[in-house]
Amino acid sequence: MSDRNATGAVAVAGPLLLGVRHHGPGSARAVRAALDAARPAAVLIEGPPEGDALLPLAADPQMRPPVALLAHAVDDPGRAAFWPLAEFSPEWVAIRWALAHDVPVRFIDLPATHSLALKEPHGDQPGEETGPAPGDEEATPHVDPIRVLAETAGYDDPERWWEDVVEHRSPAADATADALAPFTALAEAMTALREAYGDGGHPRDAVREAYMRIQLRTARKEFGDGVAVVCGAWHVPALAARTTLAADRALLKGLPKVKAEMTWVPWTHRRLARHSGYGAGIDSPGWYGHLFGAADRPIERWMTKVAGLLREEDRFVSTAHVIEAVRLAESLAAMRGRPLAGLSETTDAVRAVMCEGSDVPLALIQDRLVVGETLGEVPDSAPAVPLQRDLTRSQRTLRLKPEALEKELDLDLRKDTDAARSRLLHRLRLLSIGWGEPAEGRGSTGTFRESWRLRWEPELHVRVAEAGVWGTTVATAATAKAESQALAATALSEVTALAEHCLLAGLPEALPVVMKALADRAALDADVGHLADALPALARTLRYGDVRSTDTAALAEVAAGLAERICVGLPPACTGLDADGAEALRRQIDGVHSAIGLLVAGATPAGAEATPAEGLRDRWGAVLRKLAGRDTVAGIIRGRATRLLLDEGRLTEDEAALLMGLALSPGTPPTDAAAWIEGFVGGASGGGMLLVHDERLLSLVDAWLTGVPADTFTDVLPLLRRTFSAYEPGVRRTLGELVRRGPVPEGARNDGTDHAYPGFGPGLDQDRADAVEPVLHLLLGRTPVPAEATA
Repeated sequence: MSDRNATGAVAVAGPLLLGVRHHGPGSARAVRAALDAARPAAVLIEGPPEGDALLPLAADPQMRPPVALLAHAVDDPGRAAFWPLAEFSPEWVAIRWALAHDVPVRFIDLPATHSLALKEPHGDQPGEETGPAPGDEEATPHVDPIRVLAETAGYDDPERWWEDVVEHRSPAADATADALAPFTALAEAMTALREAYGDGGHPRDAVREAYMRIQLRTARKEFGDGVAVVCGAWHVPALAARTTLAADRALLKGLPKVKAEMTWVPWTHRRLARHSGYGAGIDSPGWYGHLFGAADRPIERWMTKVAGLLREEDRFVSTAHVIEAVRLAESLAAMRGRPLAGLSETTDAVRAVMCEGSDVPLALIQDRLVVGETLGEVPDSAPAVPLQRDLTRSQRTLRLKPEALEKELDLDLRKDTDAARSRLLHRLRLLSIGWGEPAEGRGSTGTFRESWRLRWEPELHVRVAEAGVWGTTVATAATAKAESQALAATALSEVTALAEHCLLAGLPEALPVVMKALADRAALDADVGHLADALPALARTLRYGDVRSTDTAALAEVAAGLAERICVGLPPACTGLDADGAEALRRQIDGVHSAIGLLVAGATPAGAEATPAEGLRDRWGAVLRKLAGRDTVAGIIRGRATRLLLDEGRLTEDEAALLMGLALSPGTPPTDAAAWIEGFVGGASGGGMLLVHDERLLSLVDAWLTGVPADTFTDVLPLLRRTFSAYEPGVRRTLGELVRRGPVPEGARNDGTDHAYPGFGPGLDQDRADAVEPVLHLLLGRTPVPAEATA
């Protein structure tokens, strides 16, 4: 029973227990109406008490939900938990009501110092609770109270039942006892459920409820019975139960503890969605936010939002479509016996009217509107670890605003701002703060270009807190972590990758430690495969150093030493390999070849005298000749070595044709010959165009293929299919035409005037090549070498 007192508030016997569903706009409206009606002397909210000092920030104009309380263990920041709150969360509404009416507000759930100690460290995704999230009455392991109530009412969908009973219920017209009616009904239902199913909740619920009862007793001593408690509906019967203080304290005795810190962090609607992994999530936070914020005509306003989104995607949606969709949604609600059209009705109406029955645009609506990409904001005065503050300053200085929606960022490293952005993103990656991921660039392959995919997720705040142990700024933290990784690394490739990362991230203070570790590992590692894996990263690092104006002399010495050791040790390592080992070594040879090209190009400017690096090119060419001519070397490696020599001009076309003829001779096993072909013209080496240009090589391949015995053809078919399927469709079509046409009659080859046959004339037209050379020098910005200097 309840009566009005002299102030016009509803007098309630005992504390006012407002059982809610977390993140429910109907519950939020009901809580606001109940608080307006009861006007309690204090408001108690299910949440960690360490957050009490942070509650005044909820009234800050800069605070924009969704936000979350983040608690993490000081000694182990990875042991963390979030308490998310949206604008339509009943707890948020209660907090804002209390602050607006100057009413004391407190959290009364189990302290984070205990809940974090009970949480398994690094048990699941960073920052997410192990098991149900604090206060999640829906995620109980034994009984789902909402589902049971829905089934009792004859509903097969708990969400639809909750919408009909709570979300679509209009708030009381005036502040009367009717505002308390839904909570009374829900408390009775939960009491019946707990009597029927037992506690049925999470094993930790008993401890949490004992702590909440103790805090409720304390508040009643201070404020009397005029206190309101906003908590999960499942907990209401436990808080109303009569227990002794001694019994509750006994349940709390011996709980483990850790030192914890807490702050506000931005949250996203996407992270509120159930599929994100958060236990107390909801399927449609964007829809719920709309229901809570719509002053009137929620369906009409929703359809208008949908129409606006579809128009942005260049779909024709007229005002007539909106009107018809609203009418259809309302008709469906009436046919289904619902008080108001819900999400299912609006979705069906949108699909039929605006999407013409297609689920493709409907998926966009689901992602952008039903779930949504809203990212909250917290005030600058919120507590934060020093590293977070430095990161925030850097983001503002570089105009890199964290956003929940993934976006592409193209950088030109010749510009100071873009170079600084690149360094920041690389430093964050080194610190395992995955805000940005490198992406394939559009429009340029130069080393001065970088492309990134950026997306800020709330759990990155936990990563920042974890990285705070390395330093107070992003630069010092990344440097300290790089030095630590260099000392701990055991594999040579790890250290070379780290050196590359340090250069990309602009960490010159870490390079001496990394370079010493690199030299030590390189001196001790005798495995040619390890050396071959390490060299490409060093070569790339030297090129990156050119763009970023970094001194890389020490790196150049180490890279040259590695290349020399590879030249010595590679030929013996290429014998006695199985198919997988040969393929792996072939990829390593490709990497070494490209790396040596980069080392030579970087060390010998055009017109300059030859350097030791130029001699390295000659030694590498000699190694490739050994590999190409040894029968004991796997076919795929011999074929690749032949191709690399041909591309470098160290092998004439006649010599290449001779080696191919030997490799494809009748005495060679078909599988070995197919492997040679794969090495010579396979992968991304441009082998298809080579066969188009040189019909002698194509004729050799064609003659060998037609001579493969039928009983072994199926053995070589997978290799050939893998080789030729990598070619562009146009190249495959041209090759087919050439093979179908057969050999070109003598004298009928293309000479620039006769286009009867596809293909190209034999040999190199030196005069035409010389005519192109000045243009290439102009494009590359190099000074042509005088002819007498190359004579």
